[in-house]
Amino acid sequence: MTQIGPFDLEKKAAVVAVILEKPLDSSKKAAEKGTDILEVRLDLLGIRDLERAAETIREIKSETRLPVIVTNRSGEEGGKWEGEEKERAGLLTGLLSFKDGPDKDGPDAVDIELSADREERDKVIKAAKDHGKTVIVSSHDFLKTPSLQEMRTILEEMFLAGADIAKLAVMPQSMEDVLNLLRVTLDFRVAGKSVCAIAMGRQGKHTRVVAPLYGSVLTYASIESGEAAAPGQIPVDEVKKIMEMLK
Repeated sequence: MTQIGPFDLEKKAAVVAVILEKPLDSSKKAAEKGTDILEVRLDLLGIRDLERAAETIREIKSETRLPVIVTNRSGEEGGKWEGEEKERAGLLTGLLSFKDGPDKDGPDAVDIELSADREERDKVIKAAKDHGKTVIVSSHDFLKTPSLQEMRTILEEMFLAGADIAKLAVMPQSMEDVLNLLRVTLDFRVAGKSVCAIAMGRQGKHTRVVAPLYGSVLTYASIESGEAAAPGQIPVDEVKKIMEMLK
């Protein structure tokens, strides 16, 4: 079974709202719009202090009662973190292990990039496993869509690294690219592996609601129009509405 907090991803795909500013207000607004899970982007929020990160997540969970994914995205993968890789990953490791308060107050899952320094990535994954947290290993290509075989290889590498969920976001240059991503997603889902697949930008915009039909266990949404953390994100309430129509 793959789940994030109490949310069972085997039963249905989750809509994840990305929190990139005013964390408490944004989280409450996302909850009101019906999001299933929140992703707290430490890099976009400018949070570099462990205690502040822990307190932010504690407040969000207390107010919304929603599961939380924590991410501290690197610059090369579309994030805003500035500083050493050891410090970036160390903030995630510390947050996963933070003991000031009951375990339920901490993040339910962590997202770490496949491209992260291997030693630091392994520390983050170990901390997550040790504390019963879900591990998302991710890869973001903002320029192109790799070939079918390359995408399969990337996803396999994520699972070998320790992923519970392998997340692949690509930039399609054609509708064939989109179809290839969906084909790979379906293949892995049939094989019993949990993946999150996203085609970014205009050509891939529909995958935000269609990819779950092919087996993607997560889809990422903005809270409001014009506030997307990645190209092609659709507001939470619109994603939920369309997904409900497609059931």
